[in-house]
Amino acid sequence: MAYAGPVRPTETATVVWHPVAAGAVTIAGGPLGARQAANRAAAIPSGLKQLREAKNVLNLEIAAGRAEGEAVGPIFADSDVHKWLEAAAWEYGRSADPALLDDILELTGLLEKAQADDGYLDSVVQLRGLERYSELEWSHEHYCAGHLIQAAVAYSRTTGRAELLDVARRVADHLVATFGPGRNPSLDGHPVIEMALVELYRETGERSYLDLAKHFVDTRGRGTITGGRDVGYYSDRVPVREATTVEGHSVRAVYLAAGAADVAAETGDAELLAALETQFASMITEKEYLTGGLGGRWEGEAFGDPFELPNDRAYAETCATIGGIQWAWRMLLATGKAGYADQIERMIYNGFISGVSQAGTEYFYVNTLHLRDRSVPDHDRTPARGRVGWFACACCPPNVMRTFSSLEGYLASTDADGLQLHQYLPGTVEAGGLKLTVATDYPWQGKITITVDQAGSGETTIGLRVPAWAEGATLTTAAGTDQVTAGEYASVRRTWQAGDQLVLDLPLTPRLTAPHPRVDASRGCLAIERGPLVYALEQADQAESVAVDDLRLDPAGALAEERREDLLGGVTLIKAAGSGPDGPVELVALPYHLWANRGPQPMRVWIPLR
Repeated sequence: MAYAGPVRPTETATVVWHPVAAGAVTIAGGPLGARQAANRAAAIPSGLKQLREAKNVLNLEIAAGRAEGEAVGPIFADSDVHKWLEAAAWEYGRSADPALLDDILELTGLLEKAQADDGYLDSVVQLRGLERYSELEWSHEHYCAGHLIQAAVAYSRTTGRAELLDVARRVADHLVATFGPGRNPSLDGHPVIEMALVELYRETGERSYLDLAKHFVDTRGRGTITGGRDVGYYSDRVPVREATTVEGHSVRAVYLAAGAADVAAETGDAELLAALETQFASMITEKEYLTGGLGGRWEGEAFGDPFELPNDRAYAETCATIGGIQWAWRMLLATGKAGYADQIERMIYNGFISGVSQAGTEYFYVNTLHLRDRSVPDHDRTPARGRVGWFACACCPPNVMRTFSSLEGYLASTDADGLQLHQYLPGTVEAGGLKLTVATDYPWQGKITITVDQAGSGETTIGLRVPAWAEGATLTTAAGTDQVTAGEYASVRRTWQAGDQLVLDLPLTPRLTAPHPRVDASRGCLAIERGPLVYALEQADQAESVAVDDLRLDPAGALAEERREDLLGGVTLIKAAGSGPDGPVELVALPYHLWANRGPQPMRVWIPLR
């Protein structure tokens, strides 16, 4: 069944490309396919169990009149249920599992019963008798509503049913009646409602939802949000269309930017889009880790100053990388610039999947780039504990679930000329008058074979992203093999026939990467990369009695590959020349995202030079 993914610009939106319907894409293996399968088989069932045990579901049962008691947990407890619902909805679209639908309907019934007559819905606020929106900078009431709306859109798109969408529309109608010009001028301290309202507009055609999203974007940045934090924490210091960088709480900042990109697309606001391009460029140049992680400060879970990127104190919250993916996808659709797809790849393969175990049920909230020897697990979020099954503030686990469940929606797009492939996973894509099979062992190998299974009668263009790191890449067509330009799309236009093939070869030669010279924490170090993967030294792979913290890299030495099918489900290691306290030693690096799957242990991405 073909159904829209998380982002579906309208036909009148100012975008270069439109996403391929998520239901028209299949993922049939590879590391991300394995992670998606674990997400469905283990994470989603475990997630609902955790939400019941943490009493998030109980809050809704009490608000619905089906249980008694007092609200439990943080004021934003409902949001984690909503994110789980979104994950379950996307999975149901893929598998049509009746048991999963039963769980969705059970929670939807609770939301229907808990909702106030005027559409307001937030179980913790309702149960605690708090005044609505009186502390919006911290109450997350719009944030919870936003995640509910996103779940409802997912459910509508994958099932065609309206139960949850009806709840969400009543919430949105309540917001439209309460906020905006001439009404309550307050802004939520945690953005996400902007993305949600635009997507609800796309799903329903109700213009007032888009107008309210635009209002929230346009009025932010004027110093109106208070609550014990500097206004910059809330991205409320500089108007969105005047800002030149991202600042403050990293998740809030990128969610706001993603929502602003949606508003820009649907209103044709070129000025706003240009400002967002400037902000994104500043982020990846000055405030992004090599892994795609975002947020250099534990204090405030925030972006720091330009080039403030400590490795051992990196926060790099999993949710921030997810928000970065969402923002980059919207910018890619709006501009057609390959760099945004490169960023999605970097974030997915490094900063995102590092946040969850291979089994799919343990999570990192914080994604450090350096865990020191004898590090003390002195905080519930510290990576020194290893990945854990849940958190008191459990925003990351269900966020991971919904991202894996909707992954197909980020892989390909179409325009009037044809089809574009942005990420390379084995499977099929059906759009733009074509049905393609993609065969690849990427990212372990660089060969990607695209076979045309079905085609229409006219000419169509197939565009293939060539990553910026892939200098020397080649594309083989019926006319021969040619080198293609890294950092752009290689396009082939013709009248396709079943059986036609394109073969893209991306060189995966390991490489050493230098940090920006202004990043003090990484000065005098290099990192190892191979294709889209950032590598790290983990203690388990090093010579006995040589601590990771004592290792040094010889930059003149060769980098050798070793394929290990017996390790972590199959992995390509990289070996490098280096030294320890007692002389020369071989360094062994594995993909960063796989660290700590053998328990928490010393690790580092940036390696000092010998």
